[in-house]
Amino acid sequence: MEPRESWAALAAGGVAGVCVDLILFPLDTVKTRLQSPQGFRKAGGFRGIYAGVPSTAIGSFPNAAAFFITYENVKSVLPHGSSSYLSPATHMVAASLGEVVACLIRVPSEVVKQRAQVSPSSSTLRILSHTLYHEGIQGLYRGYKSTVLREIPFSLVQFPLWESLKDLWSWKQGHVVDSWQSAVCGAFAGGFAAAVTTPLDVAKTRIMLAKLVRRCCPTDGSHQPGRLHLPGHVREDSAAAAVSQPARSAGGGAGQGAEPSSHSPPSSCPAG
Repeated sequence: MEPRESWAALAAGGVAGVCVDLILFPLDTVKTRLQSPQGFRKAGGFRGIYAGVPSTAIGSFPNAAAFFITYENVKSVLPHGSSSYLSPATHMVAASLGEVVACLIRVPSEVVKQRAQVSPSSSTLRILSHTLYHEGIQGLYRGYKSTVLREIPFSLVQFPLWESLKDLWSWKQGHVVDSWQSAVCGAFAGGFAAAVTTPLDVAKTRIMLAKLVRRCCPTDGSHQPGRLHLPGHVREDSAAAAVSQPARSAGGGAGQGAEPSSHSPPSSCPAG
């Protein structure tokens, strides 16, 4: 991939990511509150739906840029041809590596954002300071593994489907798809991927919302000072427990918040 093309991918991906994240932020807030263990109303309901937006505004560009520049560069070095099996595999590998790199930037921003979304009375800076003070830098990477485990399947579904839909549409009409056609393909691919990976997204959200709980007089040894717990006793290192936890107060289970997705969809990418 030529340096000029790399910079174009970085800029286009970054700008697209910022636009998508900011436009869909209210929906993302609703999704996070629906998925939170304490339930939608206790997490803020429809109040302060832009809580945490500074974290998104700061993190979106480098996050999306890192993903798309990795995605495009990996695609350019991997073998690709006319084979119906080789091309999807190339997109899957490129998307997976892109997610691993992007999550290094995305997770700290996501942790602060989601904690602010369920605590609308607290500022983003206060959430960041509280997390660093009580949990250290590792607190900003809470849920990194669960995020990667969610984002990779998301991309494995989303990007090959997006590319396949564009190729099919291009073949049908006899020329490369226009930007709006690419957006339609991306919207369908992103929506389908979000629906499929919603249980993993619920696990990611609940792990990131884990709070430092101190109990001065533990009686059974299960709650010790300095131990991190999710509301409802979901441990931060157990994605399976986060998904299977009964969401009595949330009013739903692993399917909560299936509509909005926090991932920047390919509908915002240049046609190609």
